[in-house]
Amino acid sequence: METYDPHKSTTDVRQANPRKMNLRVLLMSMLGIIVLFAIVYLIYTFAQPNPT
Repeated sequence: METYDPHKSTTDVRQANPRKMNLRVLLMSMLGIIVLFAIVYLIYTFAQPNPT
């Protein structure tokens, strides 16, 4: 992948990459956090004794 293009301005060069790698990282991180909270919620839910 070339990083230098003489036909692009400095604003064009600073734009996001077309592969959207940052979006993938953010989505995977958010999905991981949601799964982690779901696991913690299930552990605490099943650990509570039945009301009698």
